[in-house]
Amino acid sequence: MNLELHKIPIRKLRFGDETKVDGDTLSINQKELRELLLSDAALAEVEFDLAHPGDNTRIMPVKDAIEPRCKLEGDGEVFPGFIGPVETVGSGKTLVLEGMAVLTTGRLVAPQEGIVDMSGPGADYTPFSKTCNLVMVLKPRDEVKLHEAEQCCRTAGLKAAHYLAGKCKETKAGQVESFEFPDLNEAMKAHPGLPKVAYVYMLQSQGLLHDTWVYGVDAKRILPTLISPTEIMDGAIISGNCVSACDKNSTYVHLNNPIIKALYKRHGKELNFVGVVITNENVTLADKQRSSSYAIKLAKMLGVEAAVISEEGFGNPDADLVLNCVKAERAGIKTVLVTDEYAGANGASQSLADSCAEGTAVVTGGNANATIILPPMSKVIGDIGQADVIAGGFFGSKRPDGSLEVEIQAILGATNELGFNKIGAYTI
Repeated sequence: MNLELHKIPIRKLRFGDETKVDGDTLSINQKELRELLLSDAALAEVEFDLAHPGDNTRIMPVKDAIEPRCKLEGDGEVFPGFIGPVETVGSGKTLVLEGMAVLTTGRLVAPQEGIVDMSGPGADYTPFSKTCNLVMVLKPRDEVKLHEAEQCCRTAGLKAAHYLAGKCKETKAGQVESFEFPDLNEAMKAHPGLPKVAYVYMLQSQGLLHDTWVYGVDAKRILPTLISPTEIMDGAIISGNCVSACDKNSTYVHLNNPIIKALYKRHGKELNFVGVVITNENVTLADKQRSSSYAIKLAKMLGVEAAVISEEGFGNPDADLVLNCVKAERAGIKTVLVTDEYAGANGASQSLADSCAEGTAVVTGGNANATIILPPMSKVIGDIGQADVIAGGFFGSKRPDGSLEVEIQAILGATNELGFNKIGAYTI
């Protein structure tokens, strides 16, 4: 599979009569986009706003972030199972509006969404303070059930992202990146002498509203399977979970997974990157054992000598992470684990809910329990009233002057477990 990402740099957003790119500025026709989104009977209202890096603006609570993409050539369409039919993606040419994101917000389903500050100390913790953001404040109909509201808002974000990219198909890309993923017969013979490395990609799937979607199917329903990294770049994996914002893998992050990019960068030089094994995170011991055994079986079938294993979330998923690590190491596969920590405000508590002697190489995205004061902003998009109940907030988080006292857990992407964040640490 060979995928070309045709990237159009976007450095400014504005509303206009036509959705198009002019230089590095994207104009957006609100009326046209609103009509598209309101064709979903579950959605009552949608309002749009813009936020740029450096603005004195706070956005909360953010549900998802999506990078606008669409297919130019090749099978299927981006976000398969949501946009167009369920066809295998990951080859051909895909248009990317690089430098911007669609953010969905509003009082949606639960208090488990995050804060994005476009300036100030909070901006240092979220990667989405550096993107030009089209913010959609969504209001599902009152009679719609919570899980249906989540589905409605998830789909609205994907539709908007696809619409924006689709309107720019005639614009010449500023940069083209190529990613090739050969068939296994070729991959196994390539780069003799270099260690074969796989990526075990754990997806949040712990229950209702803790969902990740793979080709339109809830990841709770899958057995671990092989997937091309280029399929992921085309939106085969979609975020649908309402978890702590700090280590949530938004759809934008799945599209731009830094672990995959790092493995590609080292491919053919330091290692032979032979594939991605996606696996789920389960709530019963039997399911944890089944998925971990199956994931490591696939890694063994690839004949890999090492694996990078990343998790999403904390607490219960730590058990899945440790099971994957133990079974891989005992199978002779060296592991590197990528996680974050919930070690208390002072960092003195146990970082993970589970551990093992085999886990000797660990990358951390930081301590989500660390606290921060976010100063007041002149503009708030969304609902600041959720600060007292958002994950990482507490009663009294919202101060009279408009400032917030929260754990960095409340900031979108602050301790992201794929490394799509601003902080980290290591121990030797």
